[in-house]
Amino acid sequence: MAAAAAAAVGGPQAPQPELPTPGLALDKAATAAHLKAALSRPDNRAGAEELQALLERVLSAERPLAAAADSEEAAAGGGGGPGAAEEEALEWCKCLLAGGGGYEEFCAAVRAYDPAALCGLVWTANFVAYRCRTCGISPCMSLCAECFHQGDHTGHDFNMFRSQAGGACDCGDSNVMRESGFCRRHQIKSSSNIPCVPKDLLMMSEFVLPRFIFCLIQYLREGYNEPAADVPSEKDLNKVLQLLEPQISFLEDLTKMGGAMRSVLTQVLTNQQNYKDLTSGLGENACAKKSHEKYLIALKSSGLTYPEDKLVYGIQEPSAGTSTLAVQGFAGATGTLGQLDSSDEEDQDGSQGLGKRKRVKLSSSTKDQSIMDVLKHKSFLEELLFWTIKYEFPQKMVTFLLNMLPDQEYKVAFTKTFVQHYAFIMKTLKKSHESDTMSNRIVHISVQLFSNEELARQVTEECQLLDIMVTVLLYMMESCLIKSELQDEENSLHVVVNCGEALLKNNTYWPLVSDFINILSHQSVAKRFLEDHGLLVTWMNFVSFFQGMNLNKRELNEHVEFESQTYYAAFAAELEACAQPMWGLLSHCKVRETQEYTRNVVRYCLEALQDWFDAINFVDEPAPNQVTFHLPLHRYYAMFLSKAVKCQELDLDSVLPDQEMLMKLMIHPLQIQASLAEIHSNMWVRNGLQIKGQAMTYVQSHFCNSMIDPDIYLLQVCASRLDPDYFISSVFERFKVVDLLTMASQHQNTVLDAEHERSMLEGALTFLVILLSLRLHLGMSDDEILRAEMVAQLCMNDRTHSSLLDLIPENPNPKSGIIPGSYSFESVLSAVADFKAPVFEPGGSMQQGMYTPKAEVWDQEFDPVMVILRTVYRRDVQSAMDRYTAFLKQSGKFPGNPWPPYKKRTPLHPSYKGLMRLLHCKTLHIVLFTLLYKILMDHQNLSEHVLCMVLYLIELGLENSADEESDEEASLCGPERCHDSWFPGSNLVSNMRHFINYVRVRVPETAPEVKRESPASTSSDSLGSLQNSGTAQVFSLVAERRKKFQEIINRSSSEANQVVRPKTSSKWSAPGSAPQLTTAILEIKESILSLLIKLHHKLSGKQNSYYPPWLDDIEILIQPEIPKYSHGDGITAVERILLKAALQSRMNKRIIEEICRKVTPPVPPKKITAAEKKTLDKEERRQKARERQQKLLAEFASRQKSFMETAMDVDSPENDIPMEITTAEPQVSEAVYDCVICGQSGPSSEDRPTGLVVLLQASSVLGQCRDNIEPKTLPITEEEQIYPWDTCAAVHDVRLSLLQRYFKDSSCLLAISIGWEGGVYVQTCGHTLHIDCHKSYMESLRNDQVLQGFSVDKGEFTCPLCRQFANSVLPCYPGSNVENNLWQRPSNKSIQDLIKEVEELQGQPGAFPSETNLSKEMESVMKDIKNTTQKKYRDYSKTPGSPDNDFLFMYSVARTNLELELIHRGGNLCSGGASTAGKRSCLNQLFHVLALHMRLYSIDSEYSPWRKLTQLEEMNSQLGNEEQQLEVPILYHDVTSLLLVQILMMPQPLCKDHFTCIVKVLFTLLYTQALAALSVKCSEEDRVAWKHTGALKKNTCDAEKSYKVLLSFVISELSKGKLYHEEGTQECAMVSPISWSPESMEKYLQDFCLPFLRITSLLQHHLFGEDLPSCQEEEEFSVLSSCLGLLPTFYQTDHPFISASCLEWPVPALSIISQWCSEINAFTERHAEQGKALLIQESRWKLPHLLQLPENYNTIFQYYHRKTCSVCTKVPKDPAVCLVCGTFVCLKGLCCKQQSYCECVLHSQNCGAGTGIFLLINASVIIIIRGHRFCLWGSVYLDAHGEEDRDLRRGKPLYICKERYKVLEQQWISHTFDHINKRWGPHYNGL
Repeated sequence: MAAAAAAAVGGPQAPQPELPTPGLALDKAATAAHLKAALSRPDNRAGAEELQALLERVLSAERPLAAAADSEEAAAGGGGGPGAAEEEALEWCKCLLAGGGGYEEFCAAVRAYDPAALCGLVWTANFVAYRCRTCGISPCMSLCAECFHQGDHTGHDFNMFRSQAGGACDCGDSNVMRESGFCRRHQIKSSSNIPCVPKDLLMMSEFVLPRFIFCLIQYLREGYNEPAADVPSEKDLNKVLQLLEPQISFLEDLTKMGGAMRSVLTQVLTNQQNYKDLTSGLGENACAKKSHEKYLIALKSSGLTYPEDKLVYGIQEPSAGTSTLAVQGFAGATGTLGQLDSSDEEDQDGSQGLGKRKRVKLSSSTKDQSIMDVLKHKSFLEELLFWTIKYEFPQKMVTFLLNMLPDQEYKVAFTKTFVQHYAFIMKTLKKSHESDTMSNRIVHISVQLFSNEELARQVTEECQLLDIMVTVLLYMMESCLIKSELQDEENSLHVVVNCGEALLKNNTYWPLVSDFINILSHQSVAKRFLEDHGLLVTWMNFVSFFQGMNLNKRELNEHVEFESQTYYAAFAAELEACAQPMWGLLSHCKVRETQEYTRNVVRYCLEALQDWFDAINFVDEPAPNQVTFHLPLHRYYAMFLSKAVKCQELDLDSVLPDQEMLMKLMIHPLQIQASLAEIHSNMWVRNGLQIKGQAMTYVQSHFCNSMIDPDIYLLQVCASRLDPDYFISSVFERFKVVDLLTMASQHQNTVLDAEHERSMLEGALTFLVILLSLRLHLGMSDDEILRAEMVAQLCMNDRTHSSLLDLIPENPNPKSGIIPGSYSFESVLSAVADFKAPVFEPGGSMQQGMYTPKAEVWDQEFDPVMVILRTVYRRDVQSAMDRYTAFLKQSGKFPGNPWPPYKKRTPLHPSYKGLMRLLHCKTLHIVLFTLLYKILMDHQNLSEHVLCMVLYLIELGLENSADEESDEEASLCGPERCHDSWFPGSNLVSNMRHFINYVRVRVPETAPEVKRESPASTSSDSLGSLQNSGTAQVFSLVAERRKKFQEIINRSSSEANQVVRPKTSSKWSAPGSAPQLTTAILEIKESILSLLIKLHHKLSGKQNSYYPPWLDDIEILIQPEIPKYSHGDGITAVERILLKAALQSRMNKRIIEEICRKVTPPVPPKKITAAEKKTLDKEERRQKARERQQKLLAEFASRQKSFMETAMDVDSPENDIPMEITTAEPQVSEAVYDCVICGQSGPSSEDRPTGLVVLLQASSVLGQCRDNIEPKTLPITEEEQIYPWDTCAAVHDVRLSLLQRYFKDSSCLLAISIGWEGGVYVQTCGHTLHIDCHKSYMESLRNDQVLQGFSVDKGEFTCPLCRQFANSVLPCYPGSNVENNLWQRPSNKSIQDLIKEVEELQGQPGAFPSETNLSKEMESVMKDIKNTTQKKYRDYSKTPGSPDNDFLFMYSVARTNLELELIHRGGNLCSGGASTAGKRSCLNQLFHVLALHMRLYSIDSEYSPWRKLTQLEEMNSQLGNEEQQLEVPILYHDVTSLLLVQILMMPQPLCKDHFTCIVKVLFTLLYTQALAALSVKCSEEDRVAWKHTGALKKNTCDAEKSYKVLLSFVISELSKGKLYHEEGTQECAMVSPISWSPESMEKYLQDFCLPFLRITSLLQHHLFGEDLPSCQEEEEFSVLSSCLGLLPTFYQTDHPFISASCLEWPVPALSIISQWCSEINAFTERHAEQGKALLIQESRWKLPHLLQLPENYNTIFQYYHRKTCSVCTKVPKDPAVCLVCGTFVCLKGLCCKQQSYCECVLHSQNCGAGTGIFLLINASVIIIIRGHRFCLWGSVYLDAHGEEDRDLRRGKPLYICKERYKVLEQQWISHTFDHINKRWGPHYNGL
């Protein structure tokens, strides 16, 4: 607000107020103090004037916006520009408020008087808040985190949520929540003990604040310019707001001072006198005048009048009686709809491609001026709100206005003001370009006001809140009405909303609707609404705008070119604007006393419906090929009827209209049901996918109980009151299957293609079954409904708790019915389902906790009808049936393919008894008879599903038959009674046995029936007699329906003019009208019973298969509920029906027995027509193809199985030689490999090498080992930090840098291994391929355009056989894999000879083999290995690029792989060879490659470590030159590294003897190191003692194998140097006080040597293929040493094992030890400290672990989601934390980006060498980064029901799942992220 600021103080220099008292100092504090004193006097006029004058100057708005005109320069004019002046003004205000004291102290003083009974903390979008349903009275209740955690909510139903629109904390407000949930701070009603505020404390505020607020209002007036017609002016508005920021913030700070200051502000804001004086614009002040003019212009441009005349706004004098809404205006509403004029003012947005549909404007007679167009402001508050709306609700202003709400007086005043501006808010919202943000801000305010019942009631009474809301909603929708095209396009007078308009598409109406729903949830308000007839009329008017919207017309010719997506808007609008208010109203109609309300709603609803039928010109036939899913008026009517009967004991007939109206009412809902069937039969495909979308949304769980359920209920009501024959024939006509229902084998269908007939018939029958068996609104209690819904969902699939909550249709209005998570939900769930805890298949998908139906639920409660009603996808019905089948098989109840079971229904409510007449009407019986006959005769287009439904209907009829009919009455029915129709009566029980002899049918002339002779004889008289004995006539359903309709109409209206329209479209003509039909007479001679029995034979495929069970066991008739019949297929169903029929009447029983006695003729074989033959052939071909495929699959599976066994088989240690490459006979000279690409087998050769598929990856897992077993925990407070100094990687780094400080670089690089961080790990799936095949495979991948999850350019691919991820190929060295026998024979050479041989072999320079393909591949794979890790993990030498580096890197690769394998085996080798790690290891091949490259280097023979180990040197050579850097003393060398160097320098393949020799020599060095370390660790006294004891035994025979002797010698040698010196002083602390016993010393020595022995044994296992023995942990040392050949074989194990017995010294022990120690002494002369540190090597690393996580996720979330980023100190949008080291990082944060790498990617490279495991704080999900790819791994935190809560959407408490975390850690340690997780994508360094 550059402009506004400039106003503040005459120019840049500080103001110099010229006050009358010249003696006053010029500083502000003094002035303030003086004024305060002046004002405190009893006569304070002078002081007041003085203050006014000062404020005039300081806050003058004289030339505030002179700058605004050119606000650019103003903003740019730095220096003492407007900003400074602005601040100056604020400084003055602060000073004046404080009255001369310090402002901070003043604030503190005011806070002391704060009666903080309410929290009232206001937050904006994205704030994390809590909602507790147990404590909330209003559903919108919310708490800030602090109040939530301070209160006690254990066991409550609460959740955490991210605020969408902002909100405020309700703690302390007993209107909104129960007091038990208040937090500790707000529990005390503290107002009582707060002292009274001293008068003078806030005195200044009362004078200063009015001016300050007026000043703010002037700025707002000045800054506002009406936006030009087309250019949105958000930019300018935002500029003004930015400048005003400090002022508004100042006000906001005032509100935070607590109650005392708030009440002053309230006074100022609501005081009408102040406002009048300051803003009237009447004074001589020109500026004020100008400001007032701007205000009036703004009012005018908003389309509001300023009421100068007597037209006073309604608030002052609320009109008595009904509402201010002129009822007569609406009574004439239907009339006015006639005068449609297209809109003028709104046309400019009409052009947005809405095309030819012209908008409709309602005539203005319905307007209520006072609500829509009048605004009069009487206080600052009102004008402030006006500008807040004008500026489209700036966040700061909203927060200020809301912060004031804890003040009760303010709350009421503000609510009234808000209501007064309601219409204006709607207008602004409609025009806004940012309607989403604005909507959120509006709701942010209104939800605070309207959730409070007391307040809502008060405003309703005093300000006509309901009238205002309804009118405003009506107006809002009026702007987007179009003419309805439903039914009679030309003459329709009905208007509907246009779903393509922005208003509906963007849901712009939702803030207003949500307010309306909110106030209707209060009983007192809803009652007023339901009592007010005028309002109900208006509301029904509003609802009728949605009636018939989004009409679909079936495309019959081409596919529609543009699929409109308007249906989203339509469904959302009906749910939010119609259904939710309806549910809100229904929740108040629960008891008998509220009958009147229901009558009102039903009455006006019927009136609106009648108007609608008239407006669309509807008589009796719906227009063909169009459907709308939106009938909110029908649904209002249905739901209120249902409520009336269920809860209010109203008599249904008293609220039902006449028959004619019922017939109209049923048409459109029935049309929807038929259209659903058409859509599923693909008859609407040309309308595109969106029509399927509509059909699915209509039944989807959030919509079904506001859409399909009321529709079906309404149809049930109509069916129960209309003539059943009429209803049934209407159904079949709507479903277009009338023509199919003929006895003839052929027919013509004028309205349906043959391909759709079957599915439409299925649809019609299924609909009838649902209609007749659904009891949702016909007598089920709420708990029964909940149970049925739950069972249906669980039967389709196992469900998680949250998806169940989501799928069970709850009442959309949160205040009514079952609250999800409520008591009944949980109890019903535990009654019907079992919880399946989440299982973890390692490497499988992460499973969630699921609920699965209990066995007895499948047995008794599985209800296919409910399942069909609730499935969105047809496949779910199949899924439910498959699960049912599986249950029956498993429990042994039924082996075959069962049919859907028949389920007994809840009894009908007496009001709906009429529904069952449908089952007992002739029309239905004729249909059932016809269908049974057709199925038996195998007519086309009938399916098992049809039969299933027919039987279901028959069974329903038997279950619901009238009371037992007397058999005598039935027997009377002679032939003469049924000459007119098919059946004698309407009772199904008796009609079942009625035989039908002949039927006359109309058939096409080509039909086979025509050619037959006429049945009995040809003479005409016999034909005549036939005629009389009951040949049934042609039965036309349509004619039947017309006849009935006519009767009903004639009955209901005597006027003649009501006759049905004669015009029927030719399309809908009766089936008899087609000319080429001819009549034929069929001989049938069947009854329903006989058809059923024949059907039984047909289904079972046997003659005479049915035998009445009661003939054997008469009991069956007495006790009919037999479990045997409850599950089964069609045969069981037929038996069950026959049994029921026999039970119901003795006649039926007799007839069944008779039929069974007659032997039935065999069913004639079907004649096959050519067309049918074709389809049969097709079927056969398909069947054969399927069989072939099965065979192939089986073959493939067995091959795969055998591969799996060889490659992964863990349990068979016999073939433990690495991989399936080798064969058992050792004679084989060459290993044979299979290439998985070309399928050939053969050896790997120089010119065509074979390679192993490998994945190379850099790994820092080893570096994460620590020396303590307990893993570190994730820090969750500021105090906890994790320091990485004790990790393996850190310790090795320190050691290397120490060595490099004092010793020669090249020698240092031989003394250690690297690769603890960023080491290269090589793993293989075990498959081999020719390298040339691989190259062509890669080429084909490169050309493949399919998007792969990997990058081919980086050499990545998936193994062609097992699809495991890989990125290189490791060549196999030609030659045998099993050492030949001659190598294996133990030679008897002495160790001295072997040492010489080793030295000679090492001395041979390794010439690189000639340029063969193999050698090229070896080189390229070495390059790959190097490039796998970053340069910093390869280069450790001080001279870059020195060969020592490469040398070190290569043997370290071997070390890394061995160490990792050891970790995969659990850190020791006790389990022996039976570990997967050895199975698919490629170490052998890797060794060949490394050895080949290492032999290119030679170690200077002078410095060869081998010589130092095996030869004594003359002493003088070393001491010659002091300056030259020393070699690393051999005792500081890492023995394992030496081992690898020695072995890799030998020519391959290696001889076993040489290997053993090298191990023996190195063991002597290792043992000496152990002794030296031990000697440093113990105290001086211990050393003296040991030195002594050992010296005594020096000359015994096995002195060289006695650790005591050796130890004493080491001590005495090292004592010559300064190693043990200077301990007396500071070193004492380091010495461990433990006293060493021989046992503990032995243990120490063994532990020191074990890591070396383990690695060596592994190496031996890989190089020579020897098994690893398994053993107990305590004997691991002895077992491994004997396995390595260190222990003589004849070693006896009677006395306790001593490690020293493994020693075999190549030269006299004491002399070589003395030589080694002298090197150390030479070093410790100068650096004793470091010398000691280097001796103690920590070699006992524990297994690596991820950080330990806390039990409850909330502890992590609360700490990290507010933690600031260390770089930019803001709270990151997506915080994450590394689970390896605990570092806090910003995901995707731009603040932390370095050279285009975001922080997570950078961290994954630094911490894990390219692998990062991060927990995303705001989502509770773990994300894995691997190199250039990433994947979402899943969550390790699950809620109480075993589910993840990704993105914390549900906000339920989450707990750590230890098993999942173990799986994650396992994948990290075993480096299998790439193989197990499937969904990888590139991250482009953006994470």
